[in-house]
Amino acid sequence: MTAPTLVLLVRHGLTPTTGLTLPGRAPGLHLAEAGRRQAEAAGARIARLGGVAAVYTSPLERARETGAAIARACRLKARVEPGLNEVQIGRWTGLSLAKVRRKPEWRSVLRHPSGFRFPDGESFPEMQARVVEALQRLCQRHPGETIVAVSHGDPIKAAVAFALGVPLDLFNRIVIAPASVTAIAFRPSGPFMLTVNSSDGDLAGLGG
Repeated sequence: MTAPTLVLLVRHGLTPTTGLTLPGRAPGLHLAEAGRRQAEAAGARIARLGGVAAVYTSPLERARETGAAIARACRLKARVEPGLNEVQIGRWTGLSLAKVRRKPEWRSVLRHPSGFRFPDGESFPEMQARVVEALQRLCQRHPGETIVAVSHGDPIKAAVAFALGVPLDLFNRIVIAPASVTAIAFRPSGPFMLTVNSSDGDLAGLGG
C-alpha cells in the first residue's frame, strides 16, 4: 500500500488587521507580536510531530513569516508556493469588514460563494481549484512524506471542503483560526481529513 502524503495546512498568525479589514494580496502586512508568538508555538507543535520533509508558504509576508518560524523549528528552509496565495479580492482589497458587510454582494459571499467573483479578482471556484492543484502537485513531489503548507483562511477552508466533498457554497461553515493546524492525508484513493482548526495539543496521532 502506498503511504499517504500528510499535508499540515497552517493559517498564518494574527496581523494588526485580522478581523478588521480585508488585506487581500496587498504587500507590506506583517505578523503582529501575538502572531509571531502563535507562529513560534505552531512551529514547536509541528516539530514535535517529527519527520517534516518540507515547508511551503504563500508568497505574502504574513504567511512567509509564519512559515519561517515553523521551518526553523523543523530545521528546514521554507519555500514559496504561489498556489497557496490568498484569494485575489481585487477592488475589495483594503476595505474594512464593516464596509464590506454593508455591500449587497456580501449575501452572495456568505450564501452562494460558488457564484461570486470579486471585482477585478478571482471567483471562489477558481481559488479552490488553484489551491487544490497546488496541494496535489506538492503531494506528487513528496510521496509518503509529511509537509507543511502555510496559507490563508479561505484557501484552507476551500481545501477542507474539497477533502470532505462538501459543496463550496457551505465552506463558510468551516472555521480556520490564525495559526491553527489542519491535517489532510492524501492517498491514491482520495483525501482524508485528520483534523481541522487545531490550535493546541499534541499532533502525534496524525501519523497513525
